[in-house]
Order: sequence, then structure tokens, then C-alpha cells
Amino acid sequence: MKLLPVLSALLLFLCQPNGMASTIIRTAAQEASEPKFITINQQGKPAIGGICVDIMRALEKVDPDLKFVGDQTWQPRVRIDVGMKAGNIDAFCGAQRIERNTSQYHFLDTVLFTVSYLLAVRADDDIDIQNWDDIRQLGNKGVILALHGFGIVDILEKIGGLKIDSGATSSLSNLNKLMAGRGRFYCHRSPGIRLSIQQAGLENKVRLLARPQLSEKFYMGLSKTLPADQTKRINNALLSLENSGELRRIFEKYQE
Repeated sequence: MKLLPVLSALLLFLCQPNGMASTIIRTAAQEASEPKFITINQQGKPAIGGICVDIMRALEKVDPDLKFVGDQTWQPRVRIDVGMKAGNIDAFCGAQRIERNTSQYHFLDTVLFTVSYLLAVRADDDIDIQNWDDIRQLGNKGVILALHGFGIVDILEKIGGLKIDSGATSSLSNLNKLMAGRGRFYCHRSPGIRLSIQQAGLENKVRLLARPQLSEKFYMGLSKTLPADQTKRINNALLSLENSGELRRIFEKYQE
């Protein structure tokens, strides 16, 4: 067999869609973000699943050239932001359009999912709260616990006049602080907060308030240096998932 025809055939193969190298999109699994990312058992081994992992696998099915890597590695939110700035992370699934995020991410328009933020209190606390002003008037007796580096901290700060403690990096830590009286409220998203309470074994010791609530949309955040053609591929694939109803079906799987 002559070399030239072989090379020509190989070059032709590489120019076809099935012969092209995958478009690698680097990401990470955000710690303490259930159910965006959760620990699961896969073929007898621990793995990472959740809403965002399901979305990324669905994107890969829509556009087989896309390959998301890093979603099986846990990272705290702060480190993900550092990785994005350093050019080591291309995509962050489930970002809110707050100023801190819009300054560093390029947001795609498709809404991945919408959540409600709820307030948890100790079950023996008979406080009746109607709005944020009621909490504001509590002063130091109305400390709200939140997770370090999470968007809800920015949102609560923007409301103004609230006492916020965002030192903890996990729901378990904040629930323990709540039980110890080191905060009056714990603000976290639903779905997510009920599962955290259950996993902490505090179903009978913590209750959720009906008011006030916050509703927030979550999006796909991309690095501003990601090539335009890759951004377009992800955007088109997301639109396909939205139009088919797959995004809604994925989110509904994780409703509490």
C-alpha cells in the first residue's frame, strides 16, 4: 500500500465529524451545592451526579463533539472562581446573574433551573417572620447563616441591613451552628435544604419558614476567553435541551 493514499485517507477521516477530536470543556463539581452536584454510587464506586452532571451528559448527547471534564472532581466555590480567572476552568454550571459573577463569566441566556431560597430555624423557635424587614429589626438576634462564597450571600447583602454569617462551607456546619444558637436562621436553596436537614438527622429539630422566600434563576457560566465557536456549540445544545423539555425533566428528578 502506497503511503500517499493512506495519508490522504487519514486526513479525509480527520476532517469528518466522527473523526474530529472532542471539544474539551473543563469544569468542576461545586462542593456543598446539592442537588446541583451530589455524591452517588455508580457500579459500586463513589461518583458525582446531580442536576449539573445530568445536564452536561445531556449536552454531550445533543452534540457528541462536546466533552465536559472535571465534573468528577470536587472543588469549593472559591477555588472554582480562581480557576476561572486563571484560565483552568471553562464552564461553571448553575451560576446566578449577580455582579460578582457577571464580572467574570459569560452567561448563556437559557435558564437551567429556578430555585427558592428558604429560611430554616430551630423547631423550638416560635418566631413568626413575614418579611425581611422583620428580620432586619431583630438586629444581632437575627443573624442569618449562609454558605461562604455562594451567591445567596451577595443577594442578602444587597437587601441591606441584615446580619449575615457566611463563614461555613457546608450545610452541616451551618445546621450545627443553628442548633448551637450561633445564628437564628439558615438561608439555603430548595431543592437542597430539606435533603441537608435530613442528612444531618435534624428533621424534628429544624423547621422551614413559609416567609420570606427568594426566587433565583441559575445559568451556565462560561469563561470569557472560551472560543466563540465552542460557546455557540454549548448555547445551541442548551437551546435544544430547553426546547425538548429535557432541562425541565432533569430538574424535576431532584425535586424534594
